[in-house]
Amino acid sequence: MKKETFAEIRVLDNFYQTSSFYPMPVVLIGTLAESGQTNLGPYSLVFPYVIAGQHAMMLISRSSSNTAENIRRTGKASLNFVPDGKKFMKSCVELGFPGETTEEKMKRSVFSLMDSPEVDDDGDVRPQIVEEAIQVFECTWDDSYTYQPSEIESHFLLRIDRILMQESWKQCLMTGKGFPRLPVDYGYRDNTNFWISRHRRPAPYGIPKGRGTNVEAILYQAERLDPDIVWEEEACAKLTNVPRVFLKTVMQSANAEAHRRGMTTITPDLLDELRDKRAQDK
Repeated sequence: MKKETFAEIRVLDNFYQTSSFYPMPVVLIGTLAESGQTNLGPYSLVFPYVIAGQHAMMLISRSSSNTAENIRRTGKASLNFVPDGKKFMKSCVELGFPGETTEEKMKRSVFSLMDSPEVDDDGDVRPQIVEEAIQVFECTWDDSYTYQPSEIESHFLLRIDRILMQESWKQCLMTGKGFPRLPVDYGYRDNTNFWISRHRRPAPYGIPKGRGTNVEAILYQAERLDPDIVWEEEACAKLTNVPRVFLKTVMQSANAEAHRRGMTTITPDLLDELRDKRAQDK
């Protein structure tokens, strides 16, 4: 078979869609208009930016958009991840049409809005969230981050205050079974259409055999098993020799004991105590 050759592509503005094939998310960002009405704007240039310790997303937006102006005024935003249904994507494209007021465009939205089930301690009003969303990131703008490449675009560092998820998908996340149908956006390309791909079921690719479980992998597993229980790194280190097939069971047992005792942290001492108890039971 003849090998392909590479041809250079001119790098244009909006290079992620004009000069390349770049898959992106489709996120409806909710903000509060001056009237108090929730404004929905579709965005794909919104990505994880701070992932350890503090957690934040980076949003790139037109500086003059309703979304940008609302964030600068209120400091609040909701990131709504919606399913890939055709009517939802059609509505997302319509909601992205520039130049309309919040009231004008929201009249045509097919999405249902509901108040957030959480209430902030500071009493701040938040944008409503999309009822059909798989998950929602409720965020606060961190205006200490400053980067303004031009008058055309603005960069917003959005600190994640909480993640809300439909109960059924939360169970899938915790058990590692099942994935929602989230759309993939390839952008505005041919002066006529936006191109959005439907979700395909992810395929699993196992970790190579013979690779031991390290502390980072155990910490990763711990965060997903029970977000209300924190595992100390030294505790995770005690499980590196546990066969992978038994690891989840051992961790779930430790979490259950922590809940029974009213503890929120798994310590090395607790694991030693549980190990000694199992030895005695034998």
